[in-house]
Amino acid sequence: MTTTSGTTTGGGARVRVQRFGTFLSGMVMPNIPAFIAWGLITSLFIATGWVPNGILGGFGNADAIGWTGAATALAQADDGTTFPQYVGLVGPMITYLLPLLIANTGGRMVYGARGGVVGTIATMGVIVGADIPMFIGAMIMGPLGAYLIKQIDKIWAGKIKAGFEMLVDNFSAGILGGLLAIAGFFGIAPVIQGLSKALETGVDWLISLGLLPLASILVEPGKVLFLNNAINHGVFTPLGVQQVAEQGKSILFLIEANPGPGLGILLAFSIFGIGLAKASAPGAVIIQFFGGIHEIYFPYVLSKPMTILAAIAGGATGVAVNVLFNSGLRAPASPGSIIAVLAATAPDSFVGVILSVIAAAAVSFLVTAIILRASRKRDLEREDAGDLSAAIAKTEANKGKESSVLGNLRAEGVPAGDAEAVAEETSLLTDTRPIRNIVFACDAGMGSSAMGASVLRNKIKKAGIDGVTVVNKAIANLDDDIDLVITQRELTPRAQQRTPSAEHVSVDNFMNSPRYDEVVEKLKDQAAAE
Repeated sequence: MTTTSGTTTGGGARVRVQRFGTFLSGMVMPNIPAFIAWGLITSLFIATGWVPNGILGGFGNADAIGWTGAATALAQADDGTTFPQYVGLVGPMITYLLPLLIANTGGRMVYGARGGVVGTIATMGVIVGADIPMFIGAMIMGPLGAYLIKQIDKIWAGKIKAGFEMLVDNFSAGILGGLLAIAGFFGIAPVIQGLSKALETGVDWLISLGLLPLASILVEPGKVLFLNNAINHGVFTPLGVQQVAEQGKSILFLIEANPGPGLGILLAFSIFGIGLAKASAPGAVIIQFFGGIHEIYFPYVLSKPMTILAAIAGGATGVAVNVLFNSGLRAPASPGSIIAVLAATAPDSFVGVILSVIAAAAVSFLVTAIILRASRKRDLEREDAGDLSAAIAKTEANKGKESSVLGNLRAEGVPAGDAEAVAEETSLLTDTRPIRNIVFACDAGMGSSAMGASVLRNKIKKAGIDGVTVVNKAIANLDDDIDLVITQRELTPRAQQRTPSAEHVSVDNFMNSPRYDEVVEKLKDQAAAE
């Protein structure tokens, strides 16, 4: 059963946007290690890298360097003469490896390994048919090829004579993949290339006019609505990688991933907050800034919605500093940790990047501090000081109706001494079936959900309970064979759609929730009954 009412399971526009954004980012995020590998190779071995190497970086006259039989291609000098140049790793990786990985992942998300193969074949057409990295093309052709072969397979499902299944399957997939590759080469590649050029021109136009910081007006609220992965990996990563290929670095990698705005907000709550928010904020600082788990500060913003202004101001400040210093990264910073950011920073951008983080944190801290101080007296006079009830009431007022998901969240803000009474009134765990497997689910299936799974796993271990598994997954990978699903409240409706028969627990903060103790108590009762 589900622990939240049916009113939350429907979806709505926000859930549909989240789902679409998650699908886009889901094609990129599993392949982030490949992007990081490419970024490190680029940073080290290109002509302007830390240790330039023509063979690996793909530059220079192979004859002059001393050709050793490594892969080369003909390059043309300014005077029109040609000479053999090393192909290197940088070019082939960004041209072929990364788009094909994205296409295969997208195809698998739609139709398993078979969809991944057809989607990859189809993507090869747009790669060869364009002269720019085809990340957008891969994100289109991969799922498209998988969807089409899925529909074709349905046509003759159960109608093929025994012994001919493999023949039909292989030839249908091969023929469709080949046709899509040809269509991609002649028809789709030029369109996508034009779209990519238009997007790139738009970004350059914003930069030239000094308007790129205004992107934070959309980016920061979108992050708090759990669209952060979609924004960063679904939009900025493909465009940023293309900029790196042309300019050696990209500011786009820092628009969403800059840890400064979240750091400033959490520091302000650590000093000027009250109740549970103040007590938990210092630990959240370490997780957010060094661990790169930005989701940890979203609940603090939701508990005091005015602080979204601090996030916007901090984000815009960080972008403005990077524009001023012409700084950027050579690969995506994932997770958005200061360690990952500095590791991907271009050699000429350390000053700008570091100052952008400091400036963003300072501005968001200042704005958050003003907001918290201005409302401190009023907050302290409330009986529910320090909990999330006020934010929930405002959310429900904006929504126009009560929500049991928000009602469950309201219980999380009560002081520890009242937790038992509230649990009796609003107990989430009402299903009597045993709990054998627990899944923490978040947008990407890593980061915040891994953190929450670790916390609960330790609590279960200390309680001496055996036979219960606790893992973390992406919401898109959930199956309806799970006993208990734990998600942040913004993501619960999507998790319910994937696992309608499971129990669902909504929490506000994966690091510190009274719901964990409730889960442990149920597990203890379950073990005693057995």
